[in-house]
Amino acid sequence: MPKRSAGVLLFRRTGPQLEVLLAHPGGPFWKNKDDGAWSIPKGEYGENEDPLTAAKRELAEETGLTPSGDFIPLGEIRQPVHSNAFSMPWPPGSGKLQEFPEIDRAEWFLMEIARRKILKGQAELLERLAKHLHRP
Repeated sequence: MPKRSAGVLLFRRTGPQLEVLLAHPGGPFWKNKDDGAWSIPKGEYGENEDPLTAAKRELAEETGLTPSGDFIPLGEIRQPVHSNAFSMPWPPGSGKLQEFPEIDRAEWFLMEIARRKILKGQAELLERLAKHLHRP
């Protein structure tokens, strides 16, 4: 069975502007990557777990934020799944196992910048949010 993950795409309005919260993955592979590397805070959930409950839990675990209010379902997307919670030998060839955080930072981005920053497989969710809010 394919792995499934759920996430919360937080958004806020600052005057006429729409901003979304994206997370940058931790670890040496992502360290110098920016455009196309950011993600919606998310995590895997079990077969018998409610996706919204899992999404709220993952957001809290990864960012310390506790979402509340009305939630807008944006549907499902398919994307390559990579676990960002990992241990790996680092530095290469050292034989030392080092742990890296799931994310190393989260930032608010204006929608037009978020479209450039977000992982290609998640970009559709930004478009669905904009459509729902009737914003370009």
